[in-house]
Amino acid sequence: MSIAAPELEILLPVHNEAESIERTIREIYNTISPYLRLRFLICEDGSVDDTKRILRGLSEWLPMKLILSDQRKGYSRAVKDGMQAAEAPYLLCLDSDGQCDPRDFALFWENRKASDILVGWRLRRQDSSMRKLLSRAYYRIYRLFFAVPVHDPSCPYLLARSEVARELARGLGSMQQGCWWEFIARANRRGFSIREIPVNHRRRLAGATKVYSLGRLPGIGWRHCWALASIWWETKSGRRKLKSDAIS
Repeated sequence: MSIAAPELEILLPVHNEAESIERTIREIYNTISPYLRLRFLICEDGSVDDTKRILRGLSEWLPMKLILSDQRKGYSRAVKDGMQAAEAPYLLCLDSDGQCDPRDFALFWENRKASDILVGWRLRRQDSSMRKLLSRAYYRIYRLFFAVPVHDPSCPYLLARSEVARELARGLGSMQQGCWWEFIARANRRGFSIREIPVNHRRRLAGATKVYSLGRLPGIGWRHCWALASIWWETKSGRRKLKSDAIS
């Protein structure tokens, strides 16, 4: 008996999330699968805990494509590899730490034809005060380079047609940790329409962020600023301004 192709693939970049990854994946599946055919696209990024074993076990029961890595590639490379492997008509990108609420997906799916890209807007972001402060400061610098029509370009809750994601993924890589900052900037410069959807942002299910530790933030910020200039120069020709509004 043939199995119908998925309408949606859900991309999750995963690194050392053994404590919570099964809960996260099952919650997403139980929330979204009753409404459409889906498949997980798991981009595992060189985990050294029990993450790989848990994912292999889940793949025996849930529709899932695993992209496993023995070496750490970095968040942006993991996302890029997943986008380039997407096959379903639509691709939903989420973080794997449980902070993204799958119940928000209904509004994304309802508005999937309204814009090329739908991106979340974390109105009450559940991150440390320092991280939120630095993010807002960086946003001001970001806007000097890119007139993006969104309030929260680093939000890891995004729905796009897979063909759009695959096209933009080819250029990703300038910002090793700032994947979504770069993705939204490139989408805007390429003329893709972008619309925001407010989302519920939750505390992590377990552990702490694997990338944005306090000691690494200054170096990441400097590299991000340098990358902005590089991306701006690379995409200088053909710049187009778009309008975007939030869906309430």
